[in-house]
Amino acid sequence: MKTRSSWSATMHPSRRQFLRAAGVFLPLPALTSALPRQARAARGPTPRRFLAICNNLSVVPTGFFPSETGRGYALSPYLQELAAHRDAFTVFSGVSHPDVDGGHPADNCFLTAAPHPASGGFRNRVSLDQFAAQHIGQLTRFPSLTLGVNQDGGQRSLSWTPGGVLIPCEQRPSALYARMFLRGDAEDIRQQLQRLDLGRSVMDAVAEQAKGLDRKLGVRDKEKLDQYFTAVRDLEARLVKARSWEDVPRPPARGKPPIDITNNKQFMAKTKLMYDMTRLAFQTDSTRLVTIMLDGVSTPPMDFEGAEIKDAYHNLSHHGHSEDKLAQLAQIDRQHMKLLGGLFTSLQAAKEGEESLLDRTMVLFGSNMGDANSHVTTNLPILFAGGGFKHGQHLAFDREHNYPLPNLFVSVLQRLGLNIEKFASSTGTMRGLEMV
Repeated sequence: MKTRSSWSATMHPSRRQFLRAAGVFLPLPALTSALPRQARAARGPTPRRFLAICNNLSVVPTGFFPSETGRGYALSPYLQELAAHRDAFTVFSGVSHPDVDGGHPADNCFLTAAPHPASGGFRNRVSLDQFAAQHIGQLTRFPSLTLGVNQDGGQRSLSWTPGGVLIPCEQRPSALYARMFLRGDAEDIRQQLQRLDLGRSVMDAVAEQAKGLDRKLGVRDKEKLDQYFTAVRDLEARLVKARSWEDVPRPPARGKPPIDITNNKQFMAKTKLMYDMTRLAFQTDSTRLVTIMLDGVSTPPMDFEGAEIKDAYHNLSHHGHSEDKLAQLAQIDRQHMKLLGGLFTSLQAAKEGEESLLDRTMVLFGSNMGDANSHVTTNLPILFAGGGFKHGQHLAFDREHNYPLPNLFVSVLQRLGLNIEKFASSTGTMRGLEMV
C-alpha cells in the first residue's frame, strides 16, 4: 500500500486527468471561449433582464387582489398606486408553489420551489436567477447580483446555487456601487488578480484533499461529497469568470456614490436605494439578473414620510384582524406599491434604442406567503411587469387548488432566450401570459 508521500512521488497526473479520475468535471481556466469581449460580440444590442423582489411578510390580501378578472379589471386599493403603469403589469391570483409550506421558511423557496422547507431533511435547490446565470451569466461582469434589505448579516437571500447553497446578499449600496464603477490603482488591480489566481489554486488543493474518499464512504456521505465537488466547481467557475473580467474597463460612474442607510427603521428608504442601484446595474449592463429580499421579520417600527407606524413589521403582520394594525399595514403595503411604481417609472424613462429598460426587463414582485397573519403559503400575491409581455390584466386561477407559480418561471427563462420546458414543479409555461 502506497503512502501519501510515495503516491505524490510516483504519480503526477495533469490537472485535467486528475479531475476526470475524481469522477467530476470542473470548468478549467483554459476554457476561454466565453471571455467577455467574445461574449459581447454575440450577445446582441438589446439584452433581456430579470429582477425578482420578495417581500417576505406579504401584503394584506384584501387590499392587493382585484375583485374583477381579465383585461379592464378595476384596480384594487393597493394597485391604484400603480395606475400609471396598469398596462405594463399583470397581477396573478390563485398561484403558489406546490408542496412549499412552513410559513416563514418558505422565503428560501420563493425562486426555487423546493418542497417542504420547514422539514428536518430539507435541502434547497437552484434558484431561478442562478439557473439563468449558468446560461447567460458570462455575458456580463457580474453573472448575477443578490441584494437584501434589513437582512441580519446578509445570511438570507433569494439566491441559491445548483448545489442548494445560499448566496449571501449584499445590503450596502456603497459596496455595490464600488464593485460596479470603481477599479482602483495598478497595485489594487494586481492584488485582486493575485487573489483570483490564489483562489483557483486553493480550489485545486481542496479537491486534492478529497481524493480517494469516495471508495470509503457510504451512500449518504457520497451524496455529500458530490455536493461538495459541485460547490467547488461552481466556485471555480465564478473565479475564472471574475479573472477574465478584470481586464475589461468598468463603465463610467453614474451619479454620486450612494450613502448607506444604517437605521433599520428607514426600511422604505433602503428599499428605494436598492431599486435605484438595480436600475444602474441594468443600465450599465453590469448584470442581467438581480434578486432582492425585503426582510420585514426584524424590522422595527418604520419611519417614512406621512406614515404613522407604532409597531414592528412582524408584529403588524400578525394583526389578528385588529383595525389599528390593519390600518398601519395598509400604509406599509401602499408604500411598497408606490416604490414599485417609482421603479417602473425609472425603468420606463431609461431608453435602449427604440424600447425602454422596462420593455426589456421582467420584474417579479411577490411574497412567499399568501397571508402572513395565518402563515399560509397558497394564493400568493404576485405581480409581473415589463419584459415584452402583453400585460394589463388580472390572471385569476383557482384559489383553492392553485395553479403552479413555477410555470411563470419557465416563461421567464424562455424570454431570456433559454430553450427550457420545465423548471422545478412547473407543468408548462404560464397560461394566459403572452409575449409581445
